[in-house]
Order: sequence, then C-alpha cells, then structure tokens
Amino acid sequence: MTLPLFIPGDDPGPNFLGLLDRLGVGAFKPTGAFDAAQITHGTTVVAIRYANGVVMAGDRRATTGHLISHRSIEKVFPADSYSGIAIAGAAGPAMQMVRLFQLQLEHYEKVEGSPLSLDGKANQLSQMLRNHMPAAMQGLGVVPLFAGYDARQEQGRLFQFDMTGGRYEERDYAATGSGGLHASTVVKLRHHGGIEADEAIDVVVEALFQAADEDSATGGPDPVRGIYPVIATITAEGFERLADEDVASRTSTLISRLGGAS
Repeated sequence: MTLPLFIPGDDPGPNFLGLLDRLGVGAFKPTGAFDAAQITHGTTVVAIRYANGVVMAGDRRATTGHLISHRSIEKVFPADSYSGIAIAGAAGPAMQMVRLFQLQLEHYEKVEGSPLSLDGKANQLSQMLRNHMPAAMQGLGVVPLFAGYDARQEQGRLFQFDMTGGRYEERDYAATGSGGLHASTVVKLRHHGGIEADEAIDVVVEALFQAADEDSATGGPDPVRGIYPVIATITAEGFERLADEDVASRTSTLISRLGGAS
C-alpha cells in the first residue's frame, strides 16, 4: 500500500477536521428544534492534578429528562497515549466529538511524524466546541474536561472548557456536569499541594459518591450490578484505566468509613 500523493493545492495537511470540511463531511449541525428533556445526557466528571500526573473520573449514569436511560455509560476516554478526555452534556454529540478528536490527533501524528503538543490538543478541542455552537444553542451542549502529561514541562496539566469553546487551564482540579459543584466541593476540601496518585484516586471516588448523594442525575456505585466509576491516571507512562476491582475495593473502604465502621 502506498501513501496518497497530493498536489500543493489539494494537500489536506494535518488538520483532519479541515479535510472533512473540504470533502463536505462537516460536523453535525441540527436545523430544527429539540426537546432537551428527550436528549440523553451524561453527567458528572472530575479531574485532579497530583505530583506525577492527573486522575480523571466519571460516574456511569446517563439520564433522559427525569429517567435513567443508561446505568453503565463511560465518560472517560483516552484522547491519545498521553492524554484523556472526560465528557458531560448531550451524550450522542459528546461521543461523536470524542471519536473525531481521537482521529484528529492520530491523523496529525501520522502526517507530521510527531504528536501535537498538549496546548495544541487543548486548542483543537476548543475549536471543535466552537464549531459545535449551533447544536449547543439547541440543547445539545457538550462540556468536556481534557488532561494530559506534558513531556516538555514534565508534569500533568488540566483544561476545562465551556460550550462556546472557551479554554481554561486549571491549576489543581476541575469538575463539570450536573453534580460538578458537589464533586468539586469534596475535592476542594481534600486537595493539597503534596497529594499523590493513591490519595487522589480516593478523593475522586469520594467526590463522585457525594455528588451522587446530592444530584439525582449522577450515578453512585452499584455493587449489585458491579457498576463503578471509570477512573484513569495519566502520567509519563501514559493513559491507564483502573481496574473495576480496584475501584470497588476503594468504594467499599469509603462506605465503611462513612458508616463509622472500623
């Protein structure tokens, strides 16, 4: 198999979304009105910076209006080997955005021969959100978190966004979604400058547990069905998702502590 050849005027360059636009395959842009109550939404996600990287976590519930539409949806994904994206908002467009974002980063790396910088990745996601504005104005808003390990700075970095494409780098932690306020309150009380990975993971487990206790759209742990939050770490070793067994064990420890058991 040989690589395709382009004359200078037709070379698509490293911008995969630009290539889609040139081919007439643009982003989803609804033209009619939507009933927001009938759209499936993902809810709470949270991320914490620690000494050697970032922890990202998300609950597993998706809601349609006041109904639970899915109990085991995943909201935390690898963007590439050294970065991750967590989604809240309209689930369908969010999943599409994640897939396009992953493909864009892979396309850039194959064309350029080196990965995009972490700032470049965050800027690319910001541009995708700006392009999604027409859909967001009709009730299909997507509000992600993005984090990764910056090899140039040798540290984890964390970015929060709004529906207009605004990009904001956070120093310590961020949370978004319907239970984001409750989750961020827990993190704010427990976060400190010397926090390590193990403690940071326990903090996000408690943050999502407390968010579920206060917010009906956020799903708590479900031992009967074996459903627990998705938690991943991003370090110099790359993106790594924690095993469900580890999250279940940490959740049991938290429940015992909150219940006053020794």
